[in-house]
Amino acid sequence: MGVFMSYKKLSAQYSRGSTTLVVVLLLLLAGGIYYYWSSSTKKDSSADAQKKRSAKPISVVTAVAKSSDVNISINSLGTIVPTTTVTVKTLADGQLMKIYFHEGQNVHAGENLALIDPRPYEVALEQAQGVLAKDQALLDNAKIDLQRYENLRAQNSVSTQVYDTQKALVHQYEGSIKVDKAAVKNAQLQLSYCRITSPISGRVGLRLVDLGNIVHASDQNGVVSVTTLQPITALFTIPEDRVAAVMQKFHGNSKMLVDAYDRSDTNKLQSGVLVSADNQIDPATGTLKLRAEFANKELNLFPNQFVNIHLLTETLHNAITIPQVTLQYGSKGGFVYVVDSNNSVHVRDVKTASSQSGNIVIEDGLSVGETVVIDGLDKLKDKMKVIPVKKDAPSQQGHKNKFNKEQ
Repeated sequence: MGVFMSYKKLSAQYSRGSTTLVVVLLLLLAGGIYYYWSSSTKKDSSADAQKKRSAKPISVVTAVAKSSDVNISINSLGTIVPTTTVTVKTLADGQLMKIYFHEGQNVHAGENLALIDPRPYEVALEQAQGVLAKDQALLDNAKIDLQRYENLRAQNSVSTQVYDTQKALVHQYEGSIKVDKAAVKNAQLQLSYCRITSPISGRVGLRLVDLGNIVHASDQNGVVSVTTLQPITALFTIPEDRVAAVMQKFHGNSKMLVDAYDRSDTNKLQSGVLVSADNQIDPATGTLKLRAEFANKELNLFPNQFVNIHLLTETLHNAITIPQVTLQYGSKGGFVYVVDSNNSVHVRDVKTASSQSGNIVIEDGLSVGETVVIDGLDKLKDKMKVIPVKKDAPSQQGHKNKFNKEQ
């Protein structure tokens, strides 16, 4: 009887424990279902919110495709080179007595630059002239005696030998006169070297020797350098695959225009023409060296100055152009975002020709007057609504700020 009661108690306890376990399991199952349902609901809400945000129009900067004449150029690095540069040296030895030029002064050919002490050379000239005068007197006397001997010889009063000797003496003095005259000319030439003049027209540089120094014809540095600045030239190179086309046009009737830009390649300094080309391609670089000439009236080009050269090769008339930043690239090639009348963007594949000065030429895929997106491209998708803002519009900055806030 006692055993039966114990068994009954154990059965009741086991029944209560099983019930508790079932209840716990049911609660866990209900909690899991609620968590899964809640997460799914939040995810759907987040997706809907994101979809709504993506559907909201964004501000973009736009530009209009234009029709214009586009210059096609070969761009190259160039160096300004003077047409003529001379280091003026002395041809006479002596003390530098005067300097007539100012550093940086423009001079003409034949203009005085400096003076070397002329006194030693003046003395040498007077000496040569004295010897000439002496020999001239001897020649005159010999000629008078020769005339006298000719008269006596006609009367058979003098021998032929005496006559021939006098005649030879006259010839001797005539030879001496020629030597003396050459000596006089040499002395005059040496004296002229004392006055140093500019051999060309141009601008003088910094003087290389100071007043009072002794200069020599063997000096290496010279007195000053003179450089021609008007006109001036630029040396630059073009790749060998463009040589044939350039040479064909260069040898034609029309002149090839060349523009020189500053180091930043933004400001045009001068416009000139192509004047010459080298006779062979450099095998080390595969380029041909060309020379362009500029009038340089503003004197803003200087020797050894670095410039960017634009060699005009062709002009495209009525070409369709858009800003270069508009063009995007995909698996099929270049494309742009075109804005329609409903302010929706559409992907448009385009074929490009060349780029120049920040613009790109469109050969196919775009018409004049169509609107393209140039800023805000990273958030665009096909058929997306946008708020277009024209480039350089007064409210452009405000729209950009709004665009940033929306992001």
